[in-house]
Amino acid sequence: MKRLIDVTGAGVGLLLLLPVFVLIAVAVAIDTKGPVFFKQQRVGLNMRDFHLLKFRTMCVHQATSCLLTIGNKDQRVTRVGYWLRKYKLDELPQLFNVLRGEMSLVGPRPEVRKYVNLYDEQQRYVLSIKPGITDWASVEFYNESELLAHAEDPENYYIRRIIPVKISQNLKYIAKHDLS
Repeated sequence: MKRLIDVTGAGVGLLLLLPVFVLIAVAVAIDTKGPVFFKQQRVGLNMRDFHLLKFRTMCVHQATSCLLTIGNKDQRVTRVGYWLRKYKLDELPQLFNVLRGEMSLVGPRPEVRKYVNLYDEQQRYVLSIKPGITDWASVEFYNESELLAHAEDPENYYIRRIIPVKISQNLKYIAKHDLS
């Protein structure tokens, strides 16, 4: 049932948002040189890697220097990218990930391998369901990059403070969700 909802929602979303996709693609192409889309390897269901799709919000070759985006004025983020990130529009291409069966509309946000490798056995349970475009942790940490900007050591703050809360939220979701 959940897969049917995912496919239907993603399909309808892509159809309705097609004009928005075109406008964003043009804006990204005009703003800086490089591809319109950005693919990043993430860890999904059962520890399998997949390529998460987003609109590109950083200058080409900048996304690999640091996995975390820190603050509103991260110099790697393009002018258009700033607005896409602010309104979460960079995430829209993940509807294609949903259609391909790699993601769900709702579920734990997929993480990069570097941080998944730090999970303990209990935390890895979040990988027992498909990752999603959104989850409660995304709502709670809507201002994650700002929190990281104020941290003395952003990566350590992310690992020690943010990841455990996200995982806790996701484990609660897994315990209560019933549309398999």
